[in-house]
Amino acid sequence: MTDAGIPARERQEAAGWQEATIEAIEQLTPRIKSFMLRPPEWKPFVAGQHLDIRLTAPDGYQAQRSYSVASAPESEGAYELAIEMLDDGEVSPFFHEVAQVGDTIEIRGPFGGYFNWTVGDGGPVLLIGGGSGVVPLTAIARHRAALQSSAPMLLLYAARSMAEAAFAGELQAIDAAEDGFQLIFAFSREAATRPKDISGRIDAAAIGRALEALGQMPHTTYVCGSNRFVEAVTTRLVATGLPAAAIRTERFGGA
Repeated sequence: MTDAGIPARERQEAAGWQEATIEAIEQLTPRIKSFMLRPPEWKPFVAGQHLDIRLTAPDGYQAQRSYSVASAPESEGAYELAIEMLDDGEVSPFFHEVAQVGDTIEIRGPFGGYFNWTVGDGGPVLLIGGGSGVVPLTAIARHRAALQSSAPMLLLYAARSMAEAAFAGELQAIDAAEDGFQLIFAFSREAATRPKDISGRIDAAAIGRALEALGQMPHTTYVCGSNRFVEAVTTRLVATGLPAAAIRTERFGGA
């Protein structure tokens, strides 16, 4: 039997795709929106994994992208994605300019077995994110908080300003719990106001400050951001003496 003879929903399930309903939309920063997607079949995942998203135009043209899940694995039933608007993108403009609560989106996954962390992995853990690269790191921080882990963890978060730092309020609240999770912002276009934050980009000095605050060399370091950001940060990490094998990276195109 050809695909034409198989009901659409059966073809979708056979390929692993399912239609998730947009349950909520929240503007996180001027260029990043949060989308809560609820599929008919929620699948467990590990903090750091991603979903595939597929859009189909009326003429049949399809565009597909992968987005990290921001929600903690303990938030069963729905997945939160935080999508940055890319002016030349094929998928992000749809989410920012067209998508509404109640719409359905094709999703597949979650996937990813490398850029993951569970409380069983322990620490110390160093997280370094640039811009929307903080999304999978937020899932890791949320997972740690949800299970009340005592694993030492520090997030070094590079953004242009506080207004452009996604999940800033929630991450500060986790930091304020003083349970072994620390947060350091590095603002490239705004002066830092908290004493422990940094004015400027993540350079060797910023990494040194993060390692000093962590108090011990990390067992694993996770770096997520643009290609250029990840390359620069990982080069500096290795220069400080961190073994390359202990550094996990997730990157996306662009500067």
